[in-house]
Amino acid sequence: MGWDYDGHDGGAQSPAARIASGAVGIVVAAGLAILVLRPELMPWRDAGDTSPLGAETERPSAAPSQEAFPDLPTLREPFKGSPALRWADGAAGIELPAAKATGWMSKAQVADALKKSKEFLVAANLDPAVIKGGKPAAALALVDPKQPDVLADLEKSLTAPTEENDPTSLFSRFDPKDVRQAGTVVKTRGRMTVEAGRGEDAGAVLIRADYTFVYPLVKSAPGSDEVTRTIVRRTVVFGLSDPEEFEVTKGRLAIWEWNANVGNSACDRNDGFLHPQFDSDLAADPDAEPAGPEEDPYDRSKDLDQLSQECGTVSRT
Repeated sequence: MGWDYDGHDGGAQSPAARIASGAVGIVVAAGLAILVLRPELMPWRDAGDTSPLGAETERPSAAPSQEAFPDLPTLREPFKGSPALRWADGAAGIELPAAKATGWMSKAQVADALKKSKEFLVAANLDPAVIKGGKPAAALALVDPKQPDVLADLEKSLTAPTEENDPTSLFSRFDPKDVRQAGTVVKTRGRMTVEAGRGEDAGAVLIRADYTFVYPLVKSAPGSDEVTRTIVRRTVVFGLSDPEEFEVTKGRLAIWEWNANVGNSACDRNDGFLHPQFDSDLAADPDAEPAGPEEDPYDRSKDLDQLSQECGTVSRT
């Protein structure tokens, strides 16, 4: 399950059942035909390229290809069977474009703003303490306190989350009572661009970030070894205005817009945490599988506003 956010509102996705990989081969023994699982005898199974992908420099034209029978993730290989296997690890996946003078900002100022934008994304989505449910203090420290209401609303969302003001719209947080990370790696892919504002945004420089983060998770209960993944795609627009012309704090970021689509997180829980679902949950309670439009959380070819805003299903995790 998951949520789409446009600032503070959204829809959702939920996980589809997964099938263990393998192929049916025939072995004759003692005159009997015995069915055995033989992956190498499955000609239609495409194990796929596992080499690292280059940086994403523009919007992809299509979703990553899907295997007919993807491998299941394990504690040792939590990204097995996922396109994210080829993605960069953590902050290495947030590659910055070359800085150049834009609008009112010099090349050096743009470079500094890009650096701070990356710092925000890392603090909001990759900080192990935040992923474990902690407060994203480092991310909040980068937000301009002079931006009306935004910082106060974010602080309030962390102490008193609601459906309309949920911190997971901007921060990746899981309840440590329920789940923990499987390993220490979060896979990351996306891109960042810089442009001079136009129309009502004229006079500002806009940094647009569009990244997907893949979190492998296991239940917190001792001995748990079933791995699932939650996939979070976020777009954030940082607006930078000239401090000589506008009342802004030099060196801080103004967040003008943020959106998120979350694959595999409960639709109906608004307690400030993401709540992934496991296959064993569905086996124990088949009614927990929601109906709704199916989407691929790894598909980065569409704008977030093109995706369904209602609770639905994901085609893979």
